[in-house]
Amino acid sequence: MTILAGGIGSRFWPASTPARPKQLLPLGSTEPLIVDTVRRARALAPDERIRILAGAHLAGPFQSVLPGLSDESFWIEPRARGTAPVLAWAAWKLAQIDPEAVMVSLHADHLLDPIEGFVETVASAVEFARRDELLLSIGVPPDRIETGYGHIEAGAKLEPAGAAGGFRVKAFHEKPDADTARRYVDEGYLWNTGIFIWKASVLLTELDRHAPEISALLPVIGEEGDEAFFERVPVSVIDRAVMERSDRVGVVQATFTWDDVGSWEALARTRSNDESGNVVLGDAGVVDGQNNIVYQEGSGRVVLLGTDDLVVVQTGDTTMVLPRSRAPEIKKQLERMEEDS
Repeated sequence: MTILAGGIGSRFWPASTPARPKQLLPLGSTEPLIVDTVRRARALAPDERIRILAGAHLAGPFQSVLPGLSDESFWIEPRARGTAPVLAWAAWKLAQIDPEAVMVSLHADHLLDPIEGFVETVASAVEFARRDELLLSIGVPPDRIETGYGHIEAGAKLEPAGAAGGFRVKAFHEKPDADTARRYVDEGYLWNTGIFIWKASVLLTELDRHAPEISALLPVIGEEGDEAFFERVPVSVIDRAVMERSDRVGVVQATFTWDDVGSWEALARTRSNDESGNVVLGDAGVVDGQNNIVYQEGSGRVVLLGTDDLVVVQTGDTTMVLPRSRAPEIKKQLERMEEDS
């Protein structure tokens, strides 16, 4: 059981920073996202089989909110190189422990419900991974038009395995425009959650076939260590490096609802709101206003009066105010601010 917990979460700035990324923020419940994710992982595997993949600077903060996990639960990624290298590294290490190991890869910034449906779906995917030796993704039936997610076009149905249905993947599709996303919904495409299940050995074989620039460096882990591997391996993502190229890819349709907590806008879907559609977290209030998202932490109180459709974030010594419609631009604007500073 691996949990991808790297990344800064810059779309949640100023609350999310490199020192305290969104995985440590209570964006899905009253607990940090990483705590919610580990609770989910524990429904599938004992603590000794859970591995959190993250940078060294996050190990301490994660351990402080996950006191039940031992040091062995944290596999330190020496430097960020994208999902393909880190998953290849994890698969190589797991295969050394157990050549038949099945690897379940979760993200630390997802929300899903109910947990029983999640366990049921993953159990089916594990059966497909073992029996058919496929690389499995979990796909979720869309409940809205969404341009921020990749989509999966399902192909031939797989023979039954477990309670959740499985299909060969006909094609992966990148984040669409609104008209294309509407067509995807009409045609029954699934959202690509980025939750993956596969035998570690099968992923390593497919890396040999489709991403030799990564697989050729895996022996370096045993010969020279993790640091040497991550220093040399190119940056890449698992979707493009392997999943979109392989002919051994399947999808299991989720029996749970799912959301990728990708920006402040996600809180309007995942957190409760008042009768005027306002989502308020922390010491804050809205008077005579509608559809605002307000996040406050630390000292001071935030009050909105007569405003609609804003995102207001107050944390530490920084306050950010912007229209909700521009929330997806935060990452781009933050990069521009850093360039100008």
